[in-house]
Amino acid sequence: MTSAAPLVRVSTAGVVTTLELDSPHNRNALSTRLMAELTQGLEQAAKDPAVRAVVLGHTGKVFCAGADLSEATGADPTVGPRGLVDLQRAIVECPKPVIAYLNGHVRAGGLGLVGAADLAIAGPATTFAFTEVRLGLAPAVISLPLRPKLEPRAAARYYLTGETFDGAEAARIGLVTVAAAQEEEAAQQLAAILDALRLASPQGLAESKRLVNAEVVRSFAQDTEARVEQSARLFGSPEAQEGMRAFLERRPAPWVAGDQPV
Repeated sequence: MTSAAPLVRVSTAGVVTTLELDSPHNRNALSTRLMAELTQGLEQAAKDPAVRAVVLGHTGKVFCAGADLSEATGADPTVGPRGLVDLQRAIVECPKPVIAYLNGHVRAGGLGLVGAADLAIAGPATTFAFTEVRLGLAPAVISLPLRPKLEPRAAARYYLTGETFDGAEAARIGLVTVAAAQEEEAAQQLAAILDALRLASPQGLAESKRLVNAEVVRSFAQDTEARVEQSARLFGSPEAQEGMRAFLERRPAPWVAGDQPV
């Protein structure tokens, strides 16, 4: 009997550990297993004295589609939200810089991983959307790392509309560090950042990361329980359950309105 293929590819070259989401059957959705494997990879990198930085990447055309909706109706509705909180916190608290390296679609909970990362590079195929509002949900637990970083008016627009936006807009609003127009440019940006990190001391990196993440850490300390409760309540609500069923069945949700005069 062979074991299941990993959902996260882990590799280390020199002083850089790369963690690649590799769950194509569900568009790298945040299943319990994927989150556990990613958390384990982060913990291993954090403990390895030779590792100077972590790159969080993906295979395929989707970085992360958000929550695994097939698990969203479990007996305990807090399991998924709390698992995502723990994963985001693992990224934030890892003493090594974590760089999100994207060239695909990022949706819903996937934006929480990008927000928790210290740096983020978006390639030309990257798009973003807070799709929760269209399912009867809200960007609850992912707001823990995101709200301290996002431009407030932009957060209001994209949280409320669920609109898709590109890498350039993501850079403008504080979601990513760099938006590259070409894949080669994205690779060059990543190489330049990693070259700079190789010159830094482990202690200097860890303490500097503490400084830049102070507001994010406060967000987790103050609001985690409220956001977990909100997320669990919404996922269990009849409206969200219908929204998720409509999405999985590829049909409009019942609240979708037709064209109306303004």
